[in-house]
Amino acid sequence: MEQGQPNTHNCTDRNSHDGIVLLHMVLYIPAFTLGIPLNAIAFWVFCSKIKRWTETKVYMINLIVADSFLIFTLPFLLYFTKYKHPVDGLCLTIQNIYFTNMPMSILIITLIAIDRYIAIKFPLKAKILRSPWKSASVCGLLWITLILFSSLYRALYSKRVGCCFQKESLQPRYSSVFFSIGGFFLPLGIVTFCSLQVIKCLKEKMATSPHETKLFQKAVHIVSVNLCVFVVCFLPFHISLLLRFAVEAAGAHSLMPGVLTFIKVSSSLANCNCCLDAFCYYFAAKEFPEFSSMFPKCVFMRSKMNPSEESQPSMDEVMA
Repeated sequence: MEQGQPNTHNCTDRNSHDGIVLLHMVLYIPAFTLGIPLNAIAFWVFCSKIKRWTETKVYMINLIVADSFLIFTLPFLLYFTKYKHPVDGLCLTIQNIYFTNMPMSILIITLIAIDRYIAIKFPLKAKILRSPWKSASVCGLLWITLILFSSLYRALYSKRVGCCFQKESLQPRYSSVFFSIGGFFLPLGIVTFCSLQVIKCLKEKMATSPHETKLFQKAVHIVSVNLCVFVVCFLPFHISLLLRFAVEAAGAHSLMPGVLTFIKVSSSLANCNCCLDAFCYYFAAKEFPEFSSMFPKCVFMRSKMNPSEESQPSMDEVMA
């Protein structure tokens, strides 16, 4: 995830747009100011108010941690953009945090989508496939993998000269294509498929009772908002990375200034996702008591109507 421009071999180049700095200030200052208390409250809610450990709780706590680290990098990203900070120890440390937690946030959102899809689509198989311990193990493996990857990145670029978070060469970098496809577009396909299937399943299971129908509608709205936030925040940025690769590969260097502006604007939006997620935490946690109290009755009634039907999961297992 590189925000930058080519051929900036010194950090005094005036080609850093004042408009981009202003945009970062407008987005990052509120995101940092609001993100810290919102994520702290979300962490407190999931750890203290929701007593039972579920797969969703494990994933959400890990997502809060990843987003909190991203929030920590925002003032530094603003500083690096404004003053064109060189590649030094501070730069590499912030890059290490950034390149660990941005992919981690995307992957955890993907895991949440898969988990709730399995929970609501295959409830019997879910009893075997899902458990808080398995969720924690998967998250732990992802953390280790991404930390090792970021450490390798730091070792490879520790002697690089230029400006922090900026690509200097006009040569196309194939790693950025693999990063975008494997790190976002594949997860995007999974999140979209799972979310649409969950929404379809929830709509099919809407009970005749107005109260129960309202609860299912809330669930549909939360899943829909999660999907929209994921797409709106991350899709433009990864499209911009592919566009830069295409421009570099084609040698159309005259188009590069516009592409770089697109990258900087879209990356700002992607970085603000760490604050927007907190609103999703709130709406998900807010519905836990209602769904948990409603579903035992719902499952009992459905089992009486059709004893062979698979028992349904509690709604807190699909709300994230």
